[in-house]
Amino acid sequence: MKKNIIFNTSHISDQKGLLDAIENFDSTGTLFGKGDRNKIKLFDIDHKTINIKSFKVPHFINKIAYKYFRKSKARRSYEFATRLLEMGIGTPKPVAFAEYSTLLGLNKSFYASEHLDCDLTYRELVEIPDFEDRENILRQFTKFSFDLHEKGIEFLDHSPGNTLIKKNAEGNYDFFLVDLNRMEFHDIMTFEMRMKNLCRLTPLKEMVEVMSNEYAKFYTAEPEQKIFETLWKFTADFQEQFYRKKRLKKKLKFWKK
Repeated sequence: MKKNIIFNTSHISDQKGLLDAIENFDSTGTLFGKGDRNKIKLFDIDHKTINIKSFKVPHFINKIAYKYFRKSKARRSYEFATRLLEMGIGTPKPVAFAEYSTLLGLNKSFYASEHLDCDLTYRELVEIPDFEDRENILRQFTKFSFDLHEKGIEFLDHSPGNTLIKKNAEGNYDFFLVDLNRMEFHDIMTFEMRMKNLCRLTPLKEMVEVMSNEYAKFYTAEPEQKIFETLWKFTADFQEQFYRKKRLKKKLKFWKK
């Protein structure tokens, strides 16, 4: 099996230790999270905690596509993390990516980054209505999202679990994007693109109202009411589509039984 491994030497010097962790991923390391599709483990390497994500082996068509026509999820994660940091956007520091393939296509792939211990994710703001300092965090997150849009960054997996949040020494909050393999970069993001990019974050109308109010402070091309109405419409459409798919999957599972 052919392997392709790229190391970021500015973030890690123990390449052998990292390579050993990747090649012995199944039998070593500490499992982090549920790992339903992809699996994440933590390793102590080079006096740092390294987070290694093992991507699910793709099906036959994607094996060929990721080998010959498209960049793998692992490579995209590494390259996008590097680009985000260059643009001043927070994300765990990229350490390496590894691809293992045959002539038939991509097999295993891994993305390694420095592990970041966070205080919360956006998900807590949705699930815990009385979370301490909730509105302030939500408003700062909205400004962070506005800054992404101003820089032309369309984070396609902008969903509740994919932004890590840490309180800083000044009492404000820093935001770090994770799960980076689906991302697009634009010269300009239209109003509709911006609102669609925010529609997966919460089903709660009161949170959409706060986000619309905060976004309108910085985005002056449309009035606050238009921002709210558009974002709420896209949010409702997404929620309807999400639960429709969920019901369909449930029916399919029933027939399989």
